[in-house]
Amino acid sequence: MHLVLVSSLVPVDNPASGFDIANRAVLDGLLALGHRVSVIGFLQPGRRPAPDCEMHLLGELEVTNAKAGRLQKLSWLATAFLNRTSVSSAKMLGVSAGRIQSILDGLAPFDGLVLNSVQLPAAFAQVFRSYPSIYVAHNVEADSALENAERAKGLLERFLFRREALYLERYEQQLAQNAVGLWTFAEADRLGFGRAVYDRAFVLPLVTGWDAPIVPDVQRQHDLGLIGTWSWRPNRLGLDWFLDQVVPHLPQDMSIAIAGQLDGAPVVSHPGIRFVGRVPDARAFVAASAVVPLISRGGTGVQLKSIETFELGMPSVATQASLRGIETIPENCTPTDDPREFARLLVEKVAHARAGLSQRLDGAAFHRTQKARMMQVMLDVLPGLAANDASAQVRPRLKVHDGGRS
Repeated sequence: MHLVLVSSLVPVDNPASGFDIANRAVLDGLLALGHRVSVIGFLQPGRRPAPDCEMHLLGELEVTNAKAGRLQKLSWLATAFLNRTSVSSAKMLGVSAGRIQSILDGLAPFDGLVLNSVQLPAAFAQVFRSYPSIYVAHNVEADSALENAERAKGLLERFLFRREALYLERYEQQLAQNAVGLWTFAEADRLGFGRAVYDRAFVLPLVTGWDAPIVPDVQRQHDLGLIGTWSWRPNRLGLDWFLDQVVPHLPQDMSIAIAGQLDGAPVVSHPGIRFVGRVPDARAFVAASAVVPLISRGGTGVQLKSIETFELGMPSVATQASLRGIETIPENCTPTDDPREFARLLVEKVAHARAGLSQRLDGAAFHRTQKARMMQVMLDVLPGLAANDASAQVRPRLKVHDGGRS
């Protein structure tokens, strides 16, 4: 099959963020099944596109709010209001619908589209809706926006998140209902798009790399290691919960290293906490931990840091939200949402590590299981595109106007 992967940010050669890792997993899975894959989307500055596929770049674009200046954020907001769209889709409107249609015309014939997340597919829905598609929902974005609204600090922020949720719900429902199949990364998300698409929705297990990761041979450097993009609000909610409710129950001699992008390091009193910022090798950082706390408290979708922890065979304590979308939980992971119990389990596991018991498992088995399940879901759903392809070829194409949404 010839598939066109449409993504706000194209898969890259060295994925780091959760979004990038999921993008690359989807692309690698399609390529491993022998399909020709052409990709349309933006490239983040400083990144290199993934190899072994046809890239049709719309330009470079930094979409991360934490890396955008005040003027850029105001520009995105103004574009969203002027075009009556979400801010996430407004970021995509630096190109025209005509250009995207021209790329698709040049790629024809193809069997269908794989619409990766909501941002770019929603921004140019009038172009993409006339082709058979599979919609890949990284999260139920509307639910995440509503959750952010509930935790907003002021009336303006609450209004903007609710506005975002209103548009995102409409777009996500349209994309799901128009799709031949729907891939989500967690069972709760599969159920989040309604009964109308339930029989076409499937959970797609993920891996953080096509080959099982090699566990770095490093010495233990800290008792607890946490890593994430803490500037992303759902991640920050988990970090704040850990610092406010778990850390006070940990002994003063426990060393806690926190890596990753962070907007404004919180004030903490525990003497063992270090904020180390970005690290050159995320896996080496995780492997240098005795135990990994998995601390998600909100959002939707799968937690790829949890998957990476299990692929490395690391012992962990996890909240229930950290285990979304993961069917088989390793024996060395203990789940709890109670902060006192969470702390007690961390202390217990760290004590075992200090006594010389690593508690690590062979993560390659977990990786093999995840990859096999992912491939099977793809094999089950992709034939639906071919079945709809004939009707799509004779479907009249909508007239496209340049300049954003119609």
